[in-house]
Amino acid sequence: MKLAIFAYSRRGRETALRIRDCLRGPGDECRCLAPERYASGAFEALGSPCAQATGPLFAWGDALVFVGAAGIAVRSIAPWVRDKRTDPAVLCVDELGQFVIPLLSGHIGGANALALRLARGLEAEPVVTTATDVNGKFSVDAWAARQGLFLDDMKAAKAVSAAILEGPVPLCCDFPVEGELPPGTERGDSGAVGICISWRKKVPFRETLLLVPPVLHLGLGCRRGTSEAAIRAAVEQVLEEHDIHPRAVNCVASIDLKRDEKGLLDYCAAQGWPAAFYSAQELAALAGDFAHSQRVLRVTGVDNVCERAARMGARRLVVGKTIRNGVTVAVAEEDWIARFPG
Repeated sequence: MKLAIFAYSRRGRETALRIRDCLRGPGDECRCLAPERYASGAFEALGSPCAQATGPLFAWGDALVFVGAAGIAVRSIAPWVRDKRTDPAVLCVDELGQFVIPLLSGHIGGANALALRLARGLEAEPVVTTATDVNGKFSVDAWAARQGLFLDDMKAAKAVSAAILEGPVPLCCDFPVEGELPPGTERGDSGAVGICISWRKKVPFRETLLLVPPVLHLGLGCRRGTSEAAIRAAVEQVLEEHDIHPRAVNCVASIDLKRDEKGLLDYCAAQGWPAAFYSAQELAALAGDFAHSQRVLRVTGVDNVCERAARMGARRLVVGKTIRNGVTVAVAEEDWIARFPG
């Protein structure tokens, strides 16, 4: 975690150091900041005006903690607030460390959970104001964030949170479910508002909150010199044909002969997907029923690249070898379980 702690007085400095000790763990990066007159020792100087100085830290940090009045925190972050899916957790703690208030990104950013953790460490009172939390209902965006799921539609997420306060919201899931469904939800696949957990682009409810787990491996093969644009077009076409949400892809795999294939590497970098490359021997050793190509065997030393590469570390093929403009694409699925309460 990247953590920034702001203090504005000598007493605030003391509380800030207590916060640092409560929250900082192995491997965490922590920066303590204070106005120039209080900037010494563990504290670096906070530039002026505060809102301008906060901007780079808002972009850098996973969590920002302001020790002082809530108004200072609000004014400092106001120009930088953009999207609850990407904004960091922001908390406010009074100078004496008596109250811990999550101000921003309570669910997805983890501010509510961080507030509870910090309150325990400071022996303070957490002041959590989100409706689902105070009513003991399911916070779908917080759960999704902990599970590493992509929320496809923030408007639908708000609709689900509002509906949960009024009565059970139906939830359908394409994966095994471990544990009891959380308060405010029930199994179902129809209705006005509901939650669907799937890697497919599904809309079983009139307003569907689709939660997408990153569980798909993309196996790729291509001719030498294939452009990034050609690979992108082929992949997008295959995903669209099979109603696959692109955020479900978590990696790309191919044969090690493609380790230096510029178009493939550029495509992976543009999508933010890690790429894994396997030898012909590793691919050939994988048990299973795969499409066979004598030409591919002659060129690469293994009868199939895309299907075998996709299956490395995955459970089953969901899209077999598909050829689009000289690019071969296959998709495989990892095992995944929806765990509640999680």
